[in-house]
Amino acid sequence: MSIACKPDVRPGNANFSSGPCAKRPGYSVAALSGALLGRSHRAAGPKARLAEVIERSRAILGMPPDWRLGIVPASDTGAVEMALWSMLGARGVDVLSFESFGEGWATDVMKQLRLPDARVLSAEYGRLPDLAAVDFSHDVVFPWNGTTSGVRVPNGDWIAPDRQGLTICDATSAVFAMELAWDRLDVVTWSWQKVLGGEAAHGMLALSPRAVERLQSYRPPWPLPKIFRLTSGGKLNEGIFRGETINTPSMLCVQDALDGLRWAESVGGLDGLIARSEANLAAIAGWVSRTGWVDFLAEDPATRSCTSICLKAPKQIAAMLEKEGVAYDIASYRDAPPGLRIWGGATVETADVEALLPWLDWAHETMTERAPAE
Repeated sequence: MSIACKPDVRPGNANFSSGPCAKRPGYSVAALSGALLGRSHRAAGPKARLAEVIERSRAILGMPPDWRLGIVPASDTGAVEMALWSMLGARGVDVLSFESFGEGWATDVMKQLRLPDARVLSAEYGRLPDLAAVDFSHDVVFPWNGTTSGVRVPNGDWIAPDRQGLTICDATSAVFAMELAWDRLDVVTWSWQKVLGGEAAHGMLALSPRAVERLQSYRPPWPLPKIFRLTSGGKLNEGIFRGETINTPSMLCVQDALDGLRWAESVGGLDGLIARSEANLAAIAGWVSRTGWVDFLAEDPATRSCTSICLKAPKQIAAMLEKEGVAYDIASYRDAPPGLRIWGGATVETADVEALLPWLDWAHETMTERAPAE
């Protein structure tokens, strides 16, 4: 029987999943009251709510005024796929792969689109590829933050300002928690279910003027399904970027997204959201520095994610803490090395992270005591 003592304090919210992520502090379903249910999303009122999601998102993120932002089907995956299948093929492609989703985009490029002048720059979990090796005469596809590896690019300085190709950035676990280099990016995608704790199935697609020019000047040689079509007759479908969605959105999810955006404004906008996420990383980093049995999966401190915080630790701990009702869904992603993945996005209170840490110690101590003597 274990003699390890359970900590006295439990996290107020035990949801540390990396997606869908914790709802904002103080959330209740009452936030959904007023949702325009049973209404056509093409009617003036519902369309205005969709447009409000777009405009509030733009404002919080400080998106350049000449960029377009639209709501698209199928979450972040749908947004990335729309960009890949609509824009690639005009020139060579470099894909950065350092976690599961980057590997997925590499599969699209190499095995599905079968682009001839394409290459994959890969790295093991915990590391970034050689960013100096990227060829910016090519289009470049990469995640800003590796959701399944806990590794992020440190900034946008490695991206050539005079690039010839487009940069297509999967930012789903970075946006609203990290500063993006908008002047070095051309396509940015995300979903609602990450840093602001929204509901799934809706994606966001942001396009620079360079990306719009590519869409209007290049026609890929393969057929595009309806939900991927961003142009008609060689012109951009501007309605998508005014809230006229390609398919039917959930107005309940739209109301929830607006609640998250208003909360983001109330905590100081992007600066406040980044500070909350970085505080969660700092709490875990301090604990790791004084704990001998655990370490970050990300080897370089400058590349450690403040959202999907991945640790090298016994995977059994996740099941132990779930059984105690202390932490849900903190096991590492199925394709990642065994360990723990603790979401540190802005909706997670730092006090809850701090309350979780002694439980991790308790779980490890309990495992050690139960291990058979050698």
